[in-house]
Order: sequence, then C-alpha cells, then structure tokens
Amino acid sequence: MSQPKGDNSPNINIKLTFLALLPITIALGFYNLFSHNNMWIWAGLMLVVVTTGYGFIWKNKAPVAKGRRVIEFVARTLILLCAAITIFVTAAIAFALVAESVNFFKFVSPADFFFGLKWQPGVAHGQTGSFGIIPLLTGTLLITAIAMLVAVPLGLLSAIYLSSYARPVARDIIKPLLEILAGVPTVVYGFFAIIAIAPLIQAIGELFGVSIVAESALGVGIVMGIMIIPYISSLSDDILRSVPQHMQEGSLAIGATYSEGIKRVIVPAAMPGILAAILLAFSRAIGETMIVVMAAGYSANLTANPLDAVTTITVQIVSLLTGDQEFSSPKTFAAYALGLSLFVMTLILNVIAMRIVKHYRKKYA
Repeated sequence: MSQPKGDNSPNINIKLTFLALLPITIALGFYNLFSHNNMWIWAGLMLVVVTTGYGFIWKNKAPVAKGRRVIEFVARTLILLCAAITIFVTAAIAFALVAESVNFFKFVSPADFFFGLKWQPGVAHGQTGSFGIIPLLTGTLLITAIAMLVAVPLGLLSAIYLSSYARPVARDIIKPLLEILAGVPTVVYGFFAIIAIAPLIQAIGELFGVSIVAESALGVGIVMGIMIIPYISSLSDDILRSVPQHMQEGSLAIGATYSEGIKRVIVPAAMPGILAAILLAFSRAIGETMIVVMAAGYSANLTANPLDAVTTITVQIVSLLTGDQEFSSPKTFAAYALGLSLFVMTLILNVIAMRIVKHYRKKYA
C-alpha cells in the first residue's frame, strides 16, 4: 500500500526534534547576548537555527492532521516552558533566602530571632546585637491592619456602587479615577503622608489633648490603605458584575428589595473572588516599603498603639542592605532571614486564601 503524499514520518521526527531543541538554543543565545560573550556569533547562530528550522518545516509540510499535532506540540512546549520558568524563579528565590538564612543562624539562634522582643542590630565590628523579629512583625501587622480597615470598606463599597448602582456615564468616569491610584508611585504616597496626613493627624490629636508623633503608624496605615483601594475595588467590581443577572432578578421576584438582593444574593455569590481580592491587597500591604521608609522611619518599637512610631520588616531589609556593609556580618545576613520570614508569611497567606475561596465556592456553588 502506497504511503500518502507528504506523509513522511522522518520529517515529523526532525521537526519535533528541532522544536524541542529550539527553546534551549534561544535560551543559550540570550544568555550569551546579555553576557556580551561572542554576542554577534550567538546572534547569527540563533538567526540561522530559527530560519533554517522553520524553513525546513514550511518546505516539507505534513498533512493537516500532522500539522495540527506539530502546532499542539509547540503550544504545549511553550506553555510548559513558561510554567517551568515560573517554578524555577520561585525555587531560586527560596533557595537563595534559605542558604543565606542558614549563615545568619550560625551567629544568632532561631529562638532569639523568632521570639526575641528587641531589634537592635550591632553597628560596631564584631558586635552581634539583638535580632528579635517580634517588634518588626508587630509593626508590620499593625500598619497592615490599619491599611485594611481603610481599604476594605472603601474599596468594597465602591465596587458595589460601580457594579450595581452607578449609571454607565458615572461608571466610565469613576472607575478610571479609582484605578489611577494604583499607578501613582509609592514615593508620592510617602510625600503625601509626610506633608498632609501626618500634620493633619497631629492637629486632630492636639484638639483632643492627645500626643501623636509625626511618624505614627496611623498616618502610614491610612495612606497605605488609600494606595491599595484600587486592588480591592477594581477586582471586586469585575467579580460582582460576573454574577449572573438572573440571581438578582430571582431575589426581586420573591419580594426582596434591590439592596437586599445585593446584600443577601450578589455579595455572597461573589464572596470567593472578593476574599481573594482582599487577601491580594493584604499581601501588597505587607510588602510595601517606600511609604513606611519615608513616613514611619526605622524605630523598632514593640507596641500596639497606632499613635506611636513603628517600623516594618521590609524597611529593615532596606536598612540592612543599604550603605557600606560587611557582607559576612550577622547584620547583613539578617536581611535574608527577614526576607525568608516575609516569604513564608506570604506563602501562608496564599494557602489561607485558597482554603477560604474553596470553602465559599463549595458553599455558594
């Protein structure tokens, strides 16, 4: 039995081999391009390999079915490559943090680090200092909690208004204005906290006879909450608008008012996505640095009073790695231990978010 014209298995194998080796060739080429080692040679080699390979595939086209298999193979390869790069980057970050944190724990015991109540890194050569993370963790959570108290109500209520009450003209104006907040540089928010919010809070405190420091956690938290409002409002708005319209119509049909339908039907149905948006904003607030550096400072005070000055983990990482530092000192290694702690906190938040979303999705599905 004669073989159909164009059905050439060796050609398919050559194509698949070329497509499998293509990402490796491109990766090596880009590595050498960026490292400036034989740049023009590698650029020419990449061009020749890609042009020759695709020219060969174009010239020796297989039947439609096999052509589709080649396309599917290319798509699967690219998707797998992107997923592998993402996993590799995450694993590389975790490995670097763990490796340097091990060096830190050679100087400071894990018990002193995770349960210590005093943060005062040594400055003099050979001085160990105090590396208790509790004051930094308390300051981080205090500022983040204040930010969420500002951002969650404003962001969620803004999303409900935009998705259910606003007219199209008002929505087209208000939503872009809210999303502009996400594009403002954090250094601008820092200036805003120093120039406007901190003096305003101090003036209000003086009216009631309360002493408030200029670098209070309250001022930083308010500005940080304003910054993360778009993360909650924009995502929650899209999620609320994705709820099927017949659910709202059904609540109206059984006698509920429009507001009752939103409260008892629309918001609960969208709760998994809303919680995911809130936890995303929470993670964003935990990792914020510039606002705290400019408006709160570096005072590692163990306090739950929002009127006092506090600092965060990210600020101390910047402080420990800025300037002329001795790389092999405990003070420098402490930055990696703090980074590892922040990495673990974010991982725990993601796990909690997935569990909460899964719970509510099962409940309201």
